[in-house]
Amino acid sequence: MEKTPNAMRRHVVLLGDANAGKSTLFNALTGQDRAIVSPRAGTTTDPVSAAMELIPYGPVVLVDTAGLHDKSELGSKRLKKTEAMRRRADAALYVADVTCFDREAYRRFTLHNLPHILVFTKCDIAGCLAASLAKEFDSAVFFYGDAAPVREKLVSLLQSLNQESETLLGDLLPSGSNVVMVVPVDSGAPKGRLILPQVQLLRDCLDHGIKCFVTREIELESAMQSLSPVNLVVTDSQAFGYVNRVLPGDIPLTSFSMLLARQKGNFRQLLEGADAIPELPENANILMLEGCTHNHTHEDIGKVKLPALLEKKTGKRLRFDDYSGYDFPESLDKYHMAIQCGGCMLNNREIMSRLEALANKGIPVTNYGIALAWLNGILERCCEIFNAEGKA
Repeated sequence: MEKTPNAMRRHVVLLGDANAGKSTLFNALTGQDRAIVSPRAGTTTDPVSAAMELIPYGPVVLVDTAGLHDKSELGSKRLKKTEAMRRRADAALYVADVTCFDREAYRRFTLHNLPHILVFTKCDIAGCLAASLAKEFDSAVFFYGDAAPVREKLVSLLQSLNQESETLLGDLLPSGSNVVMVVPVDSGAPKGRLILPQVQLLRDCLDHGIKCFVTREIELESAMQSLSPVNLVVTDSQAFGYVNRVLPGDIPLTSFSMLLARQKGNFRQLLEGADAIPELPENANILMLEGCTHNHTHEDIGKVKLPALLEKKTGKRLRFDDYSGYDFPESLDKYHMAIQCGGCMLNNREIMSRLEALANKGIPVTNYGIALAWLNGILERCCEIFNAEGKA
């Protein structure tokens, strides 16, 4: 659990007015003095995150934030960071000072429909107010310094949330199936290790009794001669063209990125987004969303290969804006299309928030793997494994 990547953890964000006691609660929940505590409003400037084990629920990321109504000189910048954290939140703790509870601010917060727990702080100095509010907000938690009641309530909330698919392949193939994983080794491949989607797929196969074989694309043809049957080949998207040529047509093919798109995003929305590629106008603005913040090379898929293929296929000059990590543009108005990476480094809520924002603006969106399958003319083939089980 300690090594669970943050992208696979539920994100719980502490929100509320400045000086409401968020950092005190954050430290109590984590059992560490991670956040600076001060009676001065605006002490927390940047979000502070802590990966922790929330027993008996499991691994989560807890995030302390600046006040929602920070009127300090840097308040607007702080609020932008807080809003970014809210976008990726699976749930929230709305922290309110029992001595000056702003009901209207809390009402506005609830309009976001974010699953949350109302936590009243500073109850030890205003017991009478706490008793009064307890009648009005019977589901609230009153924090007197012991975080146990908050933890207990948080576990119940997280357990009640709809669970996204926790498997990449376990619901697509039966136990005992054979899967071949194609892993190109180029200048962008990390030395001495696999990247996260490859590791996740290996573990997923082990968890579901699926036999997994790993090869480079250049050894795929010889590997296929020694394996039978092969129920699925999963490749890095950038090798789609080569793998499709050497792989017999009766063997299903897909990519790591497409598996992640189904697990984390709205797969149907991403598939339909690829249909917009041939309709892109000259000088269209394309939003490229890369979850990683790694150094880029001449073989980078998002900054080099995919843009080049898009311009070649459409025969048009296109303009690309790159955002990495959790960065996301404040305005989407100028974009004709967005292309999101697989999102292995982003949590599910962040991916869904992005897709919802783009849908609200009527901007088509797809992901790296789906786009590359379309560009190689093999999208239908790469979706067969999903369609066969009605999982698309």
